[in-house]
Amino acid sequence: MNWKLILGRMNGKALAAPMLVVMMLALMILPVSSFILDIFFSFNIALSIMVLLTALYTVRPLDFMAFPAVLLITTMLRLSLNVASTRVVLTNGHTGPDAAGKVIEAFGHFLIGGNYLIGVVVFVILTVINFVVVTKGAGRIAEVGARFALDAMPGKQMAIDADLNAGLIGEAEARKRRTEVSQEAEFYGAMDGASKYVRGDAVAGIVVTVVNMIGGLLVGMLQHDLPFDRAVETYTLLAIGDGLVAQIPSLIISVAAGAVVSRVANDQDVGSQMINQLFMKPQVLYITAAIIGSMGLIPGMPHLAFGLLALLIGGCAYYVPQLLARERKAEEPAPAPLPAPETEEASWQDVSPIQALGLEVGYRLISLVNSSQDGELLRRIKGIRKKFAQEVGFLPPPVHIRDNLELPPSGYRITLKGVEIGSGESHPGQFMAINPGMVSGPLPGQPVTDPAFGLPAVWIDANMRDQAQSMGYTVVDAGTVVATHLNHLLAQHAAELLGRQELQALIDHLGKESPKLLEDLVPKLLPLSTLQKVLQNLLAEGVHIRDMQTIVETLIEQAAMSLDAYSLTAAVRVALGRAIVQEIVPGQQELPVMTLDHRLERLLLQALQTGGAEGGGIEPGLAETLVNQTVQASQLQEQMGYTPVLLVPAPLRAMLARFLRRTLPQLKVLSHAELPDSRTIKVTHLVGA
Repeated sequence: MNWKLILGRMNGKALAAPMLVVMMLALMILPVSSFILDIFFSFNIALSIMVLLTALYTVRPLDFMAFPAVLLITTMLRLSLNVASTRVVLTNGHTGPDAAGKVIEAFGHFLIGGNYLIGVVVFVILTVINFVVVTKGAGRIAEVGARFALDAMPGKQMAIDADLNAGLIGEAEARKRRTEVSQEAEFYGAMDGASKYVRGDAVAGIVVTVVNMIGGLLVGMLQHDLPFDRAVETYTLLAIGDGLVAQIPSLIISVAAGAVVSRVANDQDVGSQMINQLFMKPQVLYITAAIIGSMGLIPGMPHLAFGLLALLIGGCAYYVPQLLARERKAEEPAPAPLPAPETEEASWQDVSPIQALGLEVGYRLISLVNSSQDGELLRRIKGIRKKFAQEVGFLPPPVHIRDNLELPPSGYRITLKGVEIGSGESHPGQFMAINPGMVSGPLPGQPVTDPAFGLPAVWIDANMRDQAQSMGYTVVDAGTVVATHLNHLLAQHAAELLGRQELQALIDHLGKESPKLLEDLVPKLLPLSTLQKVLQNLLAEGVHIRDMQTIVETLIEQAAMSLDAYSLTAAVRVALGRAIVQEIVPGQQELPVMTLDHRLERLLLQALQTGGAEGGGIEPGLAETLVNQTVQASQLQEQMGYTPVLLVPAPLRAMLARFLRRTLPQLKVLSHAELPDSRTIKVTHLVGA
């Protein structure tokens, strides 16, 4: 075995844990001198202080992910020192109070004045504080936190999947968030178990101290012939000193555990939270100063102490508003320079073109779209455009963002070619809890409707986010609400977003890979306007145009027979049939569909022959019956968990798709020719029966 290679790959960090375990085993098994005990007791105290400070300065519990393991190691270190010190106390205790080292002697004399009765009382009080108050409370919080973390996992995973599907985050960010959710649940679960280490350590400290007192008394009197009073004093002081040396670091570690599990995560550490929330309210400080000053006027009270404290608190109350004003002034952006007065004549430069896509926001949402403040919505809009291009097949126009003081402060409006296509409100600093239909109860807050999908939702405060997720709500922030709404509207209006400029950019991009293919089609066989109309027809019915090679090859074959955009669209749909069906029902599953009754089908074919492809020849009563029965069948199919799909003969497909699109935008109308041979169909409902 190549030990040099193995040791070369192991750095000092990797060896730290094994060396600590070996050291603890050595303390338990091997006899050590009092000087070595002093070193290890000092190290134990220093380690506990480091753990406490690290716990106080962490911003999130996961920043101290090693804490459960640290609890185990520090507990075992204290128990190892207890075993080693017990051996030394019982072996050399008869020689004097310094038999177990200077640290134990100092705790036995300096802290309790050499009085073993006082030492017993102090030790019992510290043990009660540690065992009954701190450790029990921290263990209960860890238990509840573990339960809530596990209950909230499905909601958090759904929120991550929703952001990923909306294009707000990439796969790497989604994987990172899923890892954090899993680590959070594991951390709280580990803390629930690790809190038992601290409780066991407190019990062990009591047992070890009692054993040292009784065992020392017996050893001193029976083996070293010490008088009873001297044996009691000597060994009790040593036992109490040993117990205090172990109990004080144990209390510090318990406080650290309580600080980690009891804090509410935000972007500040515990100290900053306490200062900002406890001492930054002038009215609270003024009232407290008045009460303390009044108590100082009561006869018999220490007037000087109460008076000084009241003056100190009142001075802080006077200074806090000035400090807050300076902080707000430092955070305010510099005022924009006033525009110069208009002195020039009007020109064509004053005529600004209408932007294809626009997002207007109220003044409270400006921070979400301000690049100087690292607006999160800007990054999400970039992700939306990228995901749209990858899925749909062309790059949408950029989103032009501007503020609009005519909107409500938290309102926003999405426009397409200057016309509003969607609007809503979003509240920065709050979260929207969306009810997907499986929640366990209501939430307090402002009830609203999700602007993207129309689901019931509630605006809640940030401190209720974890509770809402544990109840089954999908919780999203203010930026995600706007981004999801924008992404939904982009998908709905994809056909209108494919303008002549976007189509030309798409042709130029494809020309780099297949220049000959496009040269044969445009403009030799097909005008650019007809190609645009065919692609818009596909996008209007939710068919993606990623497979441009198949689309172009089909158009080359069909252009010699017809230049009608609707006929060409039907031919392209047949060529893309496998992809269309795959989008509706992934995999090789059977396709659940609705079909027309043969009598209704015959009537519609007759109406098509008399009224044309637009469906103008359908008699009004027949049209109403068709719409009503199709709506009922679609609702039943959705209740069964299927996507509404209507399977019709090829001549009727285009007419029915346009006729039913306004009433049932989610309905997919397929023709028999578009179904691939490998798919089987399952007829769920008969329309017009």
